[in-house]
Amino acid sequence: MVKKKNKKIIKKNDFFKEIYNDNWAFLKKIKNYIWFASLTFLLFALLGFLFPIFFKQEIFSFIKEVTQQIADYNSSQLISYIFLNNLKASFFAILIGIVFGIFPFFMAVANGYLIGFVSRYSVNEEGFLILWRLLPHGIFEIPAVILSIAIGMRLGIDVLKSGKQKGIFKQEFVKAIKTFIFIIIPLLVIAAIIEGFLVYFLK
Repeated sequence: MVKKKNKKIIKKNDFFKEIYNDNWAFLKKIKNYIWFASLTFLLFALLGFLFPIFFKQEIFSFIKEVTQQIADYNSSQLISYIFLNNLKASFFAILIGIVFGIFPFFMAVANGYLIGFVSRYSVNEEGFLILWRLLPHGIFEIPAVILSIAIGMRLGIDVLKSGKQKGIFKQEFVKAIKTFIFIIIPLLVIAAIIEGFLVYFLK
């Protein structure tokens, strides 16, 4: 009985090891897209922080709407809300990237600028120490979003290539979905838990 259990454990470990090896191999393959998405995101985050002058009314209206919506949420509701919103955004970055390869680029621009904008106004209100509250969940959430954007960009290019090389898109799409499930979703779960508790206890 003990030997059978050990064999099952070894098989499960080998299964997950193989999946994560495949995921990391895929991420290495799209590293140029990851770098491009990261630099675009950081550039516009810096722009939003230094020059928070664009779309002020729209952003403040959005923040007010979200704040009102989550005002009475408990910690578990906040975690679910944050996770599902980030999950949808990340999934659509991949999915819409297939049809419109340029869309993930604009998503990197919009998300970067929004984070920079919000960070600047948070600093103006409460000082630079407020950034330490934003940092913990950002460590997990931002990489997840950037990976989704990079994957969406790559799939958009693969769609263009698929006419010449049959099967290339299908293979890359399967790898992208596996990476989404086993890397991006866990990052989003951790980010949502951290942010949910922070928002709840710092209300």
